[in-house]
Amino acid sequence: MSSPASDRSRSPLYVDLDGTLIATDTLWESICLLIRQQPLRALALPIWALGGKAALKTRIAEHVCPDASLLPYRPEIVDRLRAERAAGRTIVLATAAHERIARAVAEELDLFDRVLATSAERNLKGKAKLEAIREDAGGAPFAYVGDSQADLPIWAAAESALVVSASPSRSTDLAKRVRNPELLQTTTRPTGRFPALRALRPHQWAKNALIGAPLVLSHQALDLHRLVAVAVGFAAFCLVASAGYLVNDLLDIEADRRHSSKRTRPFAAGRLSIPHGLLMIALLLVAGGVLSVCFVSGAFTAMVAVYLAATLSYSLYLKERLFLDVLVLAGLYTHRVLAGGVAAGVEVSSWLLAFSVFFFLSLALVKRYVELLENYRPGVATISRRAYQVDDTGLVETMGISSGYLSVLVLGLYVSHDDVSSHYTNPELLWLVTPLMLYWISRVWLLARRGELAADPVVFAATDRVSYGIVVAIFAIGLGAALTGD
Repeated sequence: MSSPASDRSRSPLYVDLDGTLIATDTLWESICLLIRQQPLRALALPIWALGGKAALKTRIAEHVCPDASLLPYRPEIVDRLRAERAAGRTIVLATAAHERIARAVAEELDLFDRVLATSAERNLKGKAKLEAIREDAGGAPFAYVGDSQADLPIWAAAESALVVSASPSRSTDLAKRVRNPELLQTTTRPTGRFPALRALRPHQWAKNALIGAPLVLSHQALDLHRLVAVAVGFAAFCLVASAGYLVNDLLDIEADRRHSSKRTRPFAAGRLSIPHGLLMIALLLVAGGVLSVCFVSGAFTAMVAVYLAATLSYSLYLKERLFLDVLVLAGLYTHRVLAGGVAAGVEVSSWLLAFSVFFFLSLALVKRYVELLENYRPGVATISRRAYQVDDTGLVETMGISSGYLSVLVLGLYVSHDDVSSHYTNPELLWLVTPLMLYWISRVWLLARRGELAADPVVFAATDRVSYGIVVAIFAIGLGAALTGD
């Protein structure tokens, strides 16, 4: 990025906030923050919007304000502004964001001589912002840094126009309509195909393979009709689950920014815009609904809807409730198993449900355990959006290991049951699964205790060669036990 020019230091430099100084939109972030913190009050958003943008922003700002210290500032722009100010130039923050947000940003950066922002009377965008800038500059020449189509009238009136991350098409358009635009490229862009893909969390789709468990364990995996229904159900679940992940990330933007690794998530880092995320959510839900209704069954669609409702409840409220959060996570895993039974049209064994509850509760607890270890800081008792304290780490570990071992106990009781023996030619081989599961659960918790486990055990299992080996061994044991065909 070029250094400030001495011949322009006399004219004040007006700087846009949303999309320019920061790689996000504070209005959308405020809406997400309001929905998370005060969901009932957020129901009034449509009514507030009837009063116009200025009234909407003012009403929202009365209740919430994004943490200015956590916003994804564009380092190239901040460095440029610091250099300009060091050269003696007047820097003014001119933004359509509400003045409460603008003043918080100005206080955080300590870069601006004045602040022009939206108030209850005026939404400072486009021509309204231009009028405010002209009033502030007293009719003198000025320079302006912006990023959007709404900034065109301001650039056209400015002595010099600085444009942030302009696309090739916009650059061509600006060259025709603005005098000598200066393009300021940044490394952080608001949208993109790969951030969008990452936001879907495709690595988490492995969880939805649980939908196939009832079909396999009912010994009907070769039934083509049932197999196709389960496969389509798996796809529908993946789409709806990804929509749930997007909702969770939108509601957790600030919490993610406080997290050592989650701060790189697309929404938190400003690499994916919130409106883009909302469009993705709508498309995913429609696609998942069409697949489940048209190609599986109405009952399965209801199961998907229940899953979505539970996910939203978790994101909005339950994830901050002590122990309820892990029970819900374990329940969401078990719900996948139940949904698989509905998709395949087979009865889900009570043994499978009991095993699932204890096993997945152990995985949910190990996830919380790792988070507690990762976020441990001297003098810090809790972690963001969690009801656990650092002192709870030992108890969480004890509960998690106990729950994992209980799942193996259920597995052992299942293997020894007479009904199981009658379905296999060599049922005694199934006992070999229990030491494998004991080994895997013990290893996961040992690695977690050493700080060598990823925050999500599913991500760990998807990349761990030992886990793959255990899966292969269990599959081989199942083949050895061989269904008789009764």
